[in-house]
Amino acid sequence: MAQPAIAVIGAGIIGCLIARELAARDPQASITVLDRDAIGAGASRRSAGMHLPRGATARTRQMAAYSHAYYADLRRRHPELPIHPIDATVISGRAHGRALGGGYLGLAAPAPAGSMRDGAICVPDGSLAWHIAGCHYTDVYQLAQAVAARLRPRVRFLEGVAVTGLESSGGTVTVSGGTGKRLVADSVVLAPGPWLSAPAWRDRVAPLGLRVKKVVALHIEQRPGPADEAVVFDDEDAFLLPLRHRGHWLFSYTCQEWDVDPDGLAAGLSAADIGAARDCLRRYSPALADACGAGRVFCDAYSPDREPLVRALDETGRIVFAGAANGSGYRLAPAIGAEAADLLQFQQSEGVSGDHQHV
Repeated sequence: MAQPAIAVIGAGIIGCLIARELAARDPQASITVLDRDAIGAGASRRSAGMHLPRGATARTRQMAAYSHAYYADLRRRHPELPIHPIDATVISGRAHGRALGGGYLGLAAPAPAGSMRDGAICVPDGSLAWHIAGCHYTDVYQLAQAVAARLRPRVRFLEGVAVTGLESSGGTVTVSGGTGKRLVADSVVLAPGPWLSAPAWRDRVAPLGLRVKKVVALHIEQRPGPADEAVVFDDEDAFLLPLRHRGHWLFSYTCQEWDVDPDGLAAGLSAADIGAARDCLRRYSPALADACGAGRVFCDAYSPDREPLVRALDETGRIVFAGAANGSGYRLAPAIGAEAADLLQFQQSEGVSGDHQHV
């Protein structure tokens, strides 16, 4: 039986790890990854790259545990990759009692902290601090590039090729590119990040009920020390991250601006973005709040139930959507990749096979 030909649309961290998973499961499969930009240049480039061992639901906790083990193994195999373990402290309200809530996995091993190691950060009245394990951060853009480099030439990457058409018929899927070329494959995995409304797949994605939310992180121009920890503000769904490789701190907070256009965010941060970040951080550190004045802004796709979505978009199951990670694309990317590969393997076992890939 001929091996399947698979196209992955989107070369962010999710698309790259989907390609890696597919290549590992079937060394003979013909795999092509397409992106209208460079590898990792979309939402992945703006990602904070913070991994926390937690999940709000049973499924996301399971996905977080899978991804934690995946990244630990990846780092063992390739210690040169930009994956940096880091200690972390969680500040959480007493409403959780004497046990840390928030869906943290057992591997986080939460332990009460008597006080904050960083004197610039205080624990508000009514809250407790907890040390947790199992955290790391990465430069997601560099990691996506490194994953792609290791996949080549086993996997073909077509950068700067916008997908303008996606048609399933006759047992194949035809992917039309802005370059005028066409690619005909057995299956397609759509991993578009926040680009949900692209004409090539807008009508297929619309019934999923996904929305795009603005994501903002502020930079604090103070150099982190080697022992500085990440600080998670559970009640605010926010965190401080010492980006040692960049020489500054990052403060990520929850922005509530919805239905934004990823191509319309080129104007950068607004005064409202900075003001909202400062208001959030001031409760814990007035000094750091006043130091917030620059940073990064982009967006991500969110699902109605706040769980990542991996689902067939056509009746034959040849077009699979994978994403809507709700701001946790890097953290849950390995598990999303595994679920997408599982779904494709199921479809292949139902009779999807062949060798139809052309450019």
